[in-house]
Formats: sequence, structure tokens, C-alpha cells
Amino acid sequence: MTPAKVAIIGAGPVGCALALDLERCGVPVVLCTRRRPGVGVPAALPLRPIALSHASRLILERIGAWNVLEPTPIRAIHVSQAGAFGCTRIAAEDAGVPALGYVLDYDALSAALLELLGGRGIAIAEEPPSAALLVHAEGSAPEAGGKDYRQEALVTLVRTDPASSGTAYERFTREGPLALLPLDGRYAVVWAMAPDRAAELAGANERSFLAALGAAFGERAGAFVAADERFRIPLTLRVRASRTGVREAYVGNTAQMLHPVAGQGLNLGLRDAWDLARLLQDARDPGDAQLLARFAATRRLDAMATIRVTDLLAGAFTGDSVLHAAARSAAMTALDACSPARRFFARRMIFGPSAIP
Repeated sequence: MTPAKVAIIGAGPVGCALALDLERCGVPVVLCTRRRPGVGVPAALPLRPIALSHASRLILERIGAWNVLEPTPIRAIHVSQAGAFGCTRIAAEDAGVPALGYVLDYDALSAALLELLGGRGIAIAEEPPSAALLVHAEGSAPEAGGKDYRQEALVTLVRTDPASSGTAYERFTREGPLALLPLDGRYAVVWAMAPDRAAELAGANERSFLAALGAAFGERAGAFVAADERFRIPLTLRVRASRTGVREAYVGNTAQMLHPVAGQGLNLGLRDAWDLARLLQDARDPGDAQLLARFAATRRLDAMATIRVTDLLAGAFTGDSVLHAAARSAAMTALDACSPARRFFARRMIFGPSAIP
């Protein structure tokens, strides 16, 4: 076996995508995980809905991974705020793409990519071997700086009448952003709120939860008629001071963990992996300090802009101020009326800084 030039720690979507990309480019790579292709492992959570952007679809297509997935497409996104006028509807046509995004479960995506990786003969080890470069893709780093939003995401699947179609919803409530993502005829709910409120709704009976959800969201998605088990995820922002070290690089949640508003975290991580693979494909020494400095510089604009946008959205639409609510309503109304602005915003969220003229 050819000694690995690159060792990747973590078998989540970002780590697997990077391994598949490097293998495609002829870079010897080993993935370090205790998971094995085809061997089921208990899910950390019953459901972790994620929204892949069109740019993420392109990345997965280019590494030969898209055709093994069965996601639900998002054709449009409806954005509104509770208790105030004004809304914005962004359609795939605004951004010039077939779909704004695609929804599937995180664990299903991880398992599919790991299975594909095993089929291509990529080496898997439990411990990192000696390699020119060690890439960290194992998830949130406790040592990374950041802030506690003092919120939790309440996550569940709900059934509506009529069934979900191709529209996703982002509803900004006084408690926090509430997203409904179409998934196999139902909606995945990701609702940010104070921890005590999340605990209350997680433990409420189905009827009480559906009533609370309907009161916060309204009827634009239809009537809420059933809900699965609910569970809670603490929300924090974590950003490493540096995404490189001595023969080390950090990608995905290990480099930055974001608030789930606008669904940018995994998409940003896949762009991390794509850019790193482009730099490594012809590198004689993947761990060279100058090459790693180029990687950090390449990712700086995209990462910082995405972090700031999601952090702003996480807090800008909460609170009871009448003036702030009026300003937010005016902003959404203006965005809805301006096609070029909608196109720019949509493409920026899909493609990162490459959408900037």
C-alpha cells in the first residue's frame, strides 16, 4: 500500500468528501475513524436535518457522490417574521439554479459517503498514521473561541395537510428563527429558542406542541397534524483562531461551528474541503507551511463573511422593539421587490464569495 500523504480524522460528510476528492486526484489518503462502511452505528440524534446548497451539490457531483443520495429539493424559500408585515420569497429562478438546496438527514449522508469511500478502496484506520498532513474534520473543537447563544434548537419532523412541497420556510419569531425544511413529504422543524422553552416544548404532548408551532408559524405551510419525537441541541458559535498548524489543517465544524439559521454550516465545510483538495492535488509536500498559509488565506473571506451573516441573522430578528420590527419588515419588503438584490443574496448564500461581482 502506498504510504498516505494525507490523513483525515473524522468520517462525517466533510471528512469523507475530502477523502473522496483526494482519491480522485491521485493523492494517497487515509480516513481515520472507528466507523466502517456497511456497519451500522447508533445515530447520535434521531434526526439531524441538513440543507445542502446547489454549490454543495456541484462539489458532490464532481467527486462522484451525488448519485448515491436521495435528497428533497428546495425550489423556493419563504422568509417572514412573526407579528409584523413584510416577507421575501426567493426562488431557484432568482439564482439561476435548478434548486436552491436539497434536504436530507446528516447521518444518512455520512453513511452514504462512507459506503462510497469503502467501495473505492480508500484506506480506513482507527488511529492516524504518519502522514505529511493531518486534517481535522472530527467536529466541534472545545478549545475554539466563540459565544453561547443561550438558545437551543428544538428539532423534529412534522406532518402537514397538505403534505410538504418544494418550499422551505424561515420564520423569525420573538423566541428565535424557526425553519421548516421539506423532507420526504413532511417538514423537518429546526426552531431556536431559550433552553427552558425548548425543554417545555420537548416534553409537551403532541397536541400542545403542534398548537404552539401553529401559533408561531401560522398556516402558510398548511395545518400541522402530527409530530415525531422532539429533541434539543445547544446552539453556540465556535471559531478557531487559526485553521492551520504545523502540518495540520482544520475543516468543517472543527474550524467553525455556526448557528443553524440559513443552514450554512455544512455547506461552508464542504467548500473548505473543496479548496483544500485543489491545493493538495499537485503538492509535493501537503504539509508545507506556505501551502497551508495559502489554504488559510483562500478560506478567510468565505468563512468570515458566512460567520458574520449567520451570527447577524441569529440575533437581528429577535426581540420586541417596534422600531426594529418595522426596519426588518421594510428590509424584507425591499428585498422582495428587487430582483437583482434577491439574486445577489441567493447566490452569495449558495456559492460563497464567488457570487460577489
